[in-house]
Amino acid sequence: MSKEEKLEFFKEQIAVEKQIVETAYNSVKGIKNVLVREMILAVINDSEKHENMLNALIARLTGPTPGIEETITKELAENLQKHLELEAKAIQTYKELLEKPLDEKERIIIKTIYEDEIRHHELLRWIHKTIVEKETLIEEDIWEYIWGDSISKGTPGG
Repeated sequence: MSKEEKLEFFKEQIAVEKQIVETAYNSVKGIKNVLVREMILAVINDSEKHENMLNALIARLTGPTPGIEETITKELAENLQKHLELEAKAIQTYKELLEKPLDEKERIIIKTIYEDEIRHHELLRWIHKTIVEKETLIEEDIWEYIWGDSISKGTPGG
């Protein structure tokens, strides 16, 4: 699939996600049943998330991907680590809850949350390993990039 085909596909999918959101918002107008309303709103959140992810793919294909400054990376890594710990705790809690007696509606909702938490955990681990660590821009890298092939290393006469 070419870059242009990917871009077109992502843009088309964004339009679909927007339609899903619009239709879902229209469907919850006036619904007093909290369970039905909140589940449809959850679908809206997922569709908005999908749109964000597709926008990220478009940005990746169309623009530069700047490095992440080392100071920001440290803070981001710490926050990701805390987030990963919270996700792991949530995964364990929902897993334990699924082992208990639940009615069908409760089981479906808890299982969906559990599976979402597993995906969140995997995504955050991937972000940290392949993006944050890889994209960190440290000062040494900048100096190496600027002066790495230079004979004089920035000093007069070498």
